[in-house]
Amino acid sequence: MSESAAKPRPHHGPAEPSDWVERFAPLVPAGGAVLDLACGNGRHSRLFLARGHPVTAVDIDLSAMTALQGRPGLELLEADLEDGRPFPLAGRTFAGVVVINYLYRPLFPALLAAVAPGGVLIYETFARGNERFGRPRNPDHLLKPGELLDWLHGRLRILAYEDVVLERPFPRAVQRICARNEADSEA
Repeated sequence: MSESAAKPRPHHGPAEPSDWVERFAPLVPAGGAVLDLACGNGRHSRLFLARGHPVTAVDIDLSAMTALQGRPGLELLEADLEDGRPFPLAGRTFAGVVVINYLYRPLFPALLAAVAPGGVLIYETFARGNERFGRPRNPDHLLKPGELLDWLHGRLRILAYEDVVLERPFPRAVQRICARNEADSEA
C-alpha cells in the first residue's frame, strides 16, 4: 500500500487554506509560479491565484477542481504520482512548492529539485502521534520525528519548522516546514 493510500484526503476537505501556508505565502517571490502538489479541492491554488501567482495544481483526481477549470493562470495536471513513472514535472522549477497532507517519500528528491533558486517550499503533513486522532495510523504513512528537518538540512535554508498537535480544522499531529532555496539565482 502506498504511503498516501491511508490518508484522509477528501475532496471536500477544509475550504480554508492551511494557516501555515497563509503565514508563509508572502515569502514566495512575487508573480512566481507555484506548484500545488496533491491539490485536493484547490484551497491553496485559490490562495496563490488570488495573490497573483500562476499555479500548477496536481492531483490523482481533479474532479474537485471543476470550479477552477479555465481560470487564467491555472494549469491542471491529473497524475498518479505513485505509479512508478517519472515525476511529470521533472525539469520545471517553481517559486513556491506547496505540499499539504500528502506524503510519498520517493518524491522528496523531485520536490527539492522543483524549488527554484530563491523559491520557497511550504510542506505540512501528518506525523507520528497522529494515530491517536485517526487516520493515517500506519507509522509508514507518518513522518518520523525530525524527518522534514533531516530531509532538508544542508539543502535548503530552513526558515520555520514545527512538530505539533493542531486542533483545527480537525485534531491531528503534524510536522510542517518552510524553507528557501538560497542557491545563487544567477548561477
